[in-house]
Amino acid sequence: MHYAPDTEDCPLPFSPFKSCTVPRPIGWLSTVSRDGVHNLAPYSQWQNLTFDPPMVMFAANQHPDGRRKDTVINAEETGWFVWNMATYALRDAVNISAMELAPEEDEFERAGVERAPCIDAPGARVAQSPCHFECKYLSTHRLPGNSPAGTIDVVYGQVMRIHVADDVILPSGKIDIPRIQPLARMGYYDYARITETFEMRIPSASSATEDGLEGKPTTPTTNKET
Repeated sequence: MHYAPDTEDCPLPFSPFKSCTVPRPIGWLSTVSRDGVHNLAPYSQWQNLTFDPPMVMFAANQHPDGRRKDTVINAEETGWFVWNMATYALRDAVNISAMELAPEEDEFERAGVERAPCIDAPGARVAQSPCHFECKYLSTHRLPGNSPAGTIDVVYGQVMRIHVADDVILPSGKIDIPRIQPLARMGYYDYARITETFEMRIPSASSATEDGLEGKPTTPTTNKET
């Protein structure tokens, strides 16, 4: 089976596109509007870009009527957005926060999760989530689609602060992923949870490559007064 999605109808009853690029990490993003209204929404088109400095991106489809997502607008207007790790234990809250609500409604309250203050970002974090990134907004790249809902805003940010709950850190200094059970997006209405991991090392990799893959911290830039 093969087909050209731009010119041919899909021969299957369901499109295989989103079910091939799996599993996808969930960008469970919290922002706050200029009027102080908190917003929380999941995005399945989310990814790390680089680690030095750590940068991330997410892609937000427009509403069918052409309106842009509140997350994008808030990030652009306040200069910040926050990533919260979506976990299996929080799956119902993640799903509820995906509802299309009015801009003045607080998704934290609707999803039944608590707000925790950030240090740098003006918005809040999901208190029950074990890991968070406070991200400084960098830019938005708009890509037109074949329909209003197909048009996307690709938003880039730099991670300025990382939070990890102490009780999910192993004695080795690594994060206990099987304990956390992060939630991942599949295709259709399907999700997955990570319950086990395994390690592979690249044969004869250089030290620089190993540092990037292993996640060894880089030396932060020292702010010097002039």
